[in-house]
Amino acid sequence: MAVVHLSEDERTMIETIREIARERVAPRAAEIDHTGKFPWDMKELLAQQGILGMPFPVEYEGTGSSELAVVMAIEELARYCATTSLILAVQQLGSLPILLGGNHEQKSKYIPALASGEWTAAFGLTEAGSGSDAAAMQTVAVRKGDTYILNGSKRFITNGGLAQVNSIFALTDTTVGTRGISAFLVEKDFPGFSVGRIEEKMGIKGSQTAELIFTDCEVPAENLLGREGDGFKIAMMTLDRTRPGIGAQALGIAQGALDLAVSYSKQRIQFGKPISDNQGIQFMLADMATKVEASRLLVYNVAEMIDRGDTHFSKYSAMAKMFASDSAMEVTNDAIQILGGYGYMKEYPAERMMRDAKITQIYEGTNQIQRLVIARDLIMNG
Repeated sequence: MAVVHLSEDERTMIETIREIARERVAPRAAEIDHTGKFPWDMKELLAQQGILGMPFPVEYEGTGSSELAVVMAIEELARYCATTSLILAVQQLGSLPILLGGNHEQKSKYIPALASGEWTAAFGLTEAGSGSDAAAMQTVAVRKGDTYILNGSKRFITNGGLAQVNSIFALTDTTVGTRGISAFLVEKDFPGFSVGRIEEKMGIKGSQTAELIFTDCEVPAENLLGREGDGFKIAMMTLDRTRPGIGAQALGIAQGALDLAVSYSKQRIQFGKPISDNQGIQFMLADMATKVEASRLLVYNVAEMIDRGDTHFSKYSAMAKMFASDSAMEVTNDAIQILGGYGYMKEYPAERMMRDAKITQIYEGTNQIQRLVIARDLIMNG
């Protein structure tokens, strides 16, 4: 187990979350996946237990938890239900632009409702033709008096249509690429804001992923985060800080798959003995466990770097997300192999874990983009 530096209160909190995940989240996981409906009961559970308040400062009515505690909480939830873990991860993702780029008035207006779980947040950067290439963004914001008028759309937005506040990125200057991107806080009931298609997904099925549409959407000028042109910087600073959370989600999924594989291998009898007695199975379990623990060390390390206030952590954030998500795909695949035919059946959670793990290689920056981030850092600073 990785060495961690948590306060006593945080240790108690993580132990409580571990128990909640095992006793209350785990029994709901299969049904959430089967119905594909957003688990409002899980969202309320996280809110009531103060878990949704973890990423937020005490001064804005959060619990002021360390980043290490946040990623450990995501890990514990993901061990049993990736969708439920995503509720916490996206609450942080959608809100972090406010904490990083917002002024005191904006933080005071939005953060307390987000910390309590009364409101949920979403992060709107991706578009149909603009994923890894943010400069290809087409959504435009034009200043008219005390209002910005937004036109365009966002795609694949987690919590889309559910979130009361959306951190939306749009071009205020179409001539200077990413330097023309600005960030806005768009509330669900602003005129001109609507929800398009709701996506049907391979995994994390209980999480709503939607298209957001802006048709002459009216956003008060006071809802601009920072200054015009600050949007790309705010988005990248946000993703650097939230990628460890996706690494933690992948880590939790992988740990859950490893737990399942070990348990099954000790119970499954073939040729008169448990399959765990076979060296071939033992070697698979050993490799799986090593990947899980290496992922944990990478995720916890970058979380502690953020907590220390280190400024040069982008490479380590990319490493944690990339390695943990690649490992989660490998570990869940091996878990299915160990379970054999049962692993392929929905009666067991292994196939769900594999489907859920796949998205961790894609969202918040594909793993190909993570490799670019790592390589560029090495070339520039190595």
